[in-house]
Amino acid sequence: MKVVLLQDVKSQGKKNQIIDVSEGYARNFLFPRKLAIVADAKAINDVKSKESSDKHRKDVEKAEAKSLAEKISACKVEIKAEAGNEGRFYGAITTKDVAEALKGQCGIEVDKRKIQLDNPIKAFGTYLLEVKVYPEITAKLSVSVVEK
Repeated sequence: MKVVLLQDVKSQGKKNQIIDVSEGYARNFLFPRKLAIVADAKAINDVKSKESSDKHRKDVEKAEAKSLAEKISACKVEIKAEAGNEGRFYGAITTKDVAEALKGQCGIEVDKRKIQLDNPIKAFGTYLLEVKVYPEITAKLSVSVVEK
């Protein structure tokens, strides 16, 4: 018997998947717990339309992420920091500082957790940071740290 899963079922399949199960399993376990419905023409059509709408939504999100990555790559951020004797910072430049500078100077709002910075910046200079915009899309951000 073919059924469409309404939720993930362990060792059977994931939500919206069409699977073939025994009739007893479907009637005694899946249907009473509202884990599946019979795979008739309407249910199969609904699953296909959901898949196509999800694919379209992901394509739109990916296109938006690519345009955002291009904007970020074109932007150059300058952060002014105070330093004491011997050019040492008072504190350090973190991803939070970079995100705030990016929003203030370029008008692009990015979550600080998406900015890849191994160690906080503690010296003047120009740094090239990666910003994860989408799972497979990253942008290169140029950050210049100058003295106040």
